[in-house]
Amino acid sequence: MRFRPVFPALLAITCLTAGATTATAAGPSTTHEAATTKAQQSAVTNFWTPERMRSAVPIDQLLTPKQRISAPVAAGKASTVSPTAFPSGGGAWTGGGKIVATEGRVFFTYTGRTASCSGTAVTSGNKSTVVTAGHCVKLDGAFHTNWVFVPAYNAGATPYGTWTAKKTYATPQWVASEDINYDVGAAVVNPLNGANLTDVVGGQGIAFNQARGQNMYAFGYPAAAPYDGSKLIYCSGKVFNAFISDGLGMTCDMTGGSSGGGWFLQFSESTGAGIVNSVNSYKINFIPTWMFGPYFGADAQNLYNTAQAG
Repeated sequence: MRFRPVFPALLAITCLTAGATTATAAGPSTTHEAATTKAQQSAVTNFWTPERMRSAVPIDQLLTPKQRISAPVAAGKASTVSPTAFPSGGGAWTGGGKIVATEGRVFFTYTGRTASCSGTAVTSGNKSTVVTAGHCVKLDGAFHTNWVFVPAYNAGATPYGTWTAKKTYATPQWVASEDINYDVGAAVVNPLNGANLTDVVGGQGIAFNQARGQNMYAFGYPAAAPYDGSKLIYCSGKVFNAFISDGLGMTCDMTGGSSGGGWFLQFSESTGAGIVNSVNSYKINFIPTWMFGPYFGADAQNLYNTAQAG
């Protein structure tokens, strides 16, 4: 049985069979060519006007009733939590530091409609790699289009510009069957104004095959109520093993749109720097205060190595 969440809404686990792709003998491609020419890059950049960014919604709001069979979690009131409060179940990040520039919103077109996720700029050989969730690059058998990363997005402001994807990637297991255990994606973005991404915004560290049960911080741009996607939100606490997947869990009230935001080990509140070791992936309806992310093992590492060489 394959568990499949209503991903960006982070609302429910549903067990569905529709939307899975079938692997061929050679296996489906894990890489999608995006805006590779100057003309394509300009078209994608022009597509994402400030108004279109503000109107982009989490994918769950675009799914059909057959795809989304669980009701949304009742919205609460968004909170502001001092970054020195650990653990934190969710609140606006007000601490500044490196995290502000390296975390950003992800925008793309899904089945012809505009949607959003989150992502993190990480250190990489090509200085252009963004790590996110698998469903933030591909869902229901197709890779998303018009994919961009907007670091430090803040209430419509794009202080570091809009970075178009040259290629997007997902793990083989995600591409083949959208297996929740491997909900990991990445993008290589094109240079902007002659500069590479991490030369402009910096890059967070990334690690794989780390010990479970550690203290972690999660970041993202939730856009479903009570949030609106306008600001960076965080959660923090000791993670635990997920019980319906091989992933990790954390107490966190972030909602749809936060998918793909980074989970950090060894995060410093004073500098805003840490080591990415998972991403926001899904929630389950009957425990809305828990967030889950995939364990970063060998397959996530292979994905990262492929992306940073791309």
